[in-house]
Amino acid sequence: MSTAVVLLTRDLRLHDNPALSAACRTAERVVPLYVLDPKLADLSPNRTRFLHQSLADMRDNLRKIGADLVIRHGDPVTETIRTARDTGATTITLAADVSAYARRRERRLQTECERHRIALELHPGLTVVAPGTLRPGGGGDCYKVFTPYYRSWSAARWRPEAATPKRITLPDGVTPGPLPAIPAATSPHTCEGGETAARRRLTTWSRHEIQGYADAHDDLAGDATSRLSPYLRWGCLSPLSLAGTARSTDAEAFARQLCWRDFYYQVARAHPKLSTEALRPGADTTWRHDDDALQHWKDGLTGVPIVDAGMRQLLDEGWMHNRARLITAAFLTKHLGIDWRPGAAWFFRWLLDGDVPNNSGNWQWTAGTGNDTRPYRRFNPIRQALRFDPEGVYVRRYVPELKGIDGAAVHQPWRLPAPERRGLDYPGPLESHRDEAVWLRD
Repeated sequence: MSTAVVLLTRDLRLHDNPALSAACRTAERVVPLYVLDPKLADLSPNRTRFLHQSLADMRDNLRKIGADLVIRHGDPVTETIRTARDTGATTITLAADVSAYARRRERRLQTECERHRIALELHPGLTVVAPGTLRPGGGGDCYKVFTPYYRSWSAARWRPEAATPKRITLPDGVTPGPLPAIPAATSPHTCEGGETAARRRLTTWSRHEIQGYADAHDDLAGDATSRLSPYLRWGCLSPLSLAGTARSTDAEAFARQLCWRDFYYQVARAHPKLSTEALRPGADTTWRHDDDALQHWKDGLTGVPIVDAGMRQLLDEGWMHNRARLITAAFLTKHLGIDWRPGAAWFFRWLLDGDVPNNSGNWQWTAGTGNDTRPYRRFNPIRQALRFDPEGVYVRRYVPELKGIDGAAVHQPWRLPAPERRGLDYPGPLESHRDEAVWLRD
């Protein structure tokens, strides 16, 4: 009987999983495998918790169709080859990825598969359109500007969704191995991981809020974004299926956000050092070093309420509203003048959805070192706050020291009368940017 091993990585779902579907279609016995790499264990306690929840849910869903999730610990290539040899597998399937780590894994796995005469199949599944499929007309390895990529992406023919397996048979004698313990998250209010939770969230959101996404997704107080990004990051949801939902409901604004995600994946594929090297040569030479200001930014104690609210949401939930991400990143890089890399690393440490393509790509865009056609643009945080949180609801939600201030006055507490300011247990603007009086007060 033919056997295939499916090395699951960031595709922790049964629906529209091309690597899993292909193995089930061509082999009589299938081994769904996840290898916990100790090198990745301490990158983010928040993501570790989410991952372990997702693995538990994946095991439950596989058991419902007669299989199990095989868990191993160690080097992914070594453990995958060992599992294939132990089960007599002749094929290993895997979702293709773009990060430097993932591509090293693919190259090493290819070498070992050739040595052991095992076929390795790479499948799409982490994006709507596979990175590298769309190329600019004038040549080049990827699109540098989003708008022409979006036009090409919108006109592209998407792959059909992969069939969801109804039954999977494991080889005899396979020991699944214990699930990893689910640790406490560093952030107290993280969402639950797994395909089941993802589909529940998608059902509720698409039924009630997707139609209003274009008008509501920048409303900080309204919190009307999908909050599906952690599920996309771990593959608990299919981005292709989600894009199909957006198209079928005429939610083009949401489809555009999925296109942005694909855009950065194709950038990361062409630029494997996206998280450490600027895409625009020479754009990285004027950063200011200020450890005290950086720490205040991390702690949400800059004295600029909209910035502090976003940073505290990050610490509390392991997630941050999309508009707040832009405001906080722009504040660090364009107003404090601090290098984008420590900021990106801090986000990566806390975000449930933190990954190299989107986290690093968006940070470089904001810092002016990446794919922004207007690299010197600045975002006035006070104007952003007044526009997207006009009554200060979002700020008061995450900065309790300011709950006693009514309306938009919460965004500029330094302008309050002196008696009211004396009653506030909230810092004034950092010394490092007090000289920027114009943007703080206009």
